[in-house]
Amino acid sequence: MSLRVPAAGALAIMTGVLLLAPTAASGQRASPASPSAKTWTPPRTPDGQPDLQGYWTNDTFTALERPRELAGKELFTEEEAAEYLKKRLGQFLAQPKDNIHYDDAIWQGENDAKEPNRQTSLILDPRDGRVPPLTPEAEKRASASAEARRSRGPADSAEGRTLAERCISWGNVGPPMIPPTYNANLQILQNRDHVVIRHEMIHEDRIIPLDGRPHLERNIRLLAGDSRGRWEGDTLVVDTANFTSKTNFRGAPRNTRQDIVASDALHVVERFTRVAADRIRYQFTVEDRATWTRSWSGEVPIRRSDGPIFEYACHEGNYGLPNILLGARNLEKQKAAAAEPPR
Repeated sequence: MSLRVPAAGALAIMTGVLLLAPTAASGQRASPASPSAKTWTPPRTPDGQPDLQGYWTNDTFTALERPRELAGKELFTEEEAAEYLKKRLGQFLAQPKDNIHYDDAIWQGENDAKEPNRQTSLILDPRDGRVPPLTPEAEKRASASAEARRSRGPADSAEGRTLAERCISWGNVGPPMIPPTYNANLQILQNRDHVVIRHEMIHEDRIIPLDGRPHLERNIRLLAGDSRGRWEGDTLVVDTANFTSKTNFRGAPRNTRQDIVASDALHVVERFTRVAADRIRYQFTVEDRATWTRSWSGEVPIRRSDGPIFEYACHEGNYGLPNILLGARNLEKQKAAAAEPPR
């Protein structure tokens, strides 16, 4: 089981970084269900920037892709959204009590803090709410990856398990920032030249320069890409490139097509707009011509939450990964023993 420990030291370090530092989504459509910023003026930092600072959550029951049973329905009514939330929460709480999982409903109480969302999917474009089809090149990559995975055992080594299972990354840091199943909490800090987004899951910090510096050289590749920010009016626009060819295409580890990854041509543009005292409109556009037949865009609700956030000390007292490997070795021994001829 993962333990969460207060990270006062980590917060102090990140705050120190901010104090010591020098003080392409056109055409993207907003969800009709999202709040409008036209009648509300955001507070300003001492540098005159819109103030995004504070504790926030992007926790939601809304799926990245629109469920097949909701095909053709872009928005719920208010009543339908409330009923859908109730249904999803009921499904979660109905987990078998004798099948205890590390994020089981028995202790994952934060789910009752989720709010109804009129969007039926986080993806708004294409209009069907689905990730676009893969290109032929991407289909070949996915097929080769699946074949390579089938050729090795499910637990030959720690490296063969997922990054999430190894407590390295859940991918929710993005970009795009697709919320994880729990601990979907974050803190935003900013000064004149930087914005820092601290994620509770899994203890990751995005440092976004605002000082006009160029992206890193193309030969330098990062799992979460290289982000650069700028202000367009009251909107923070973050352009991210320089991803690796191993970046998970959905930005979350729990998907049904883990063999599909983006190429190193992946390009993501995010837009953060404070539209109310307790709301940030978060929009994103993803493009990778070597992976999808077209770009795709979406919107995730971000709302104010109570702080603080805590360190996700994932391997403190965690025996899951060693036991997975130990169990695999024991099964191999049993199989080898059963194959031996009788003496």
